[in-house]
Amino acid sequence: MTRAGTRLLDSGERLPAVSMETVAHGRITVPDRFGEGWGVLLLYRAHW
Repeated sequence: MTRAGTRLLDSGERLPAVSMETVAHGRITVPDRFGEGWGVLLLYRAHW
């Protein structure tokens, strides 16, 4: 399970709103960007 603050997210729960700058599309807000359907969010940190 993934941590969101001090609370654990479980299967089927909605992702808390997160805004970020993208390389090609400017600022997006997740999960609003997905609309009512399913979506995949991939974060790549590059290196530790």
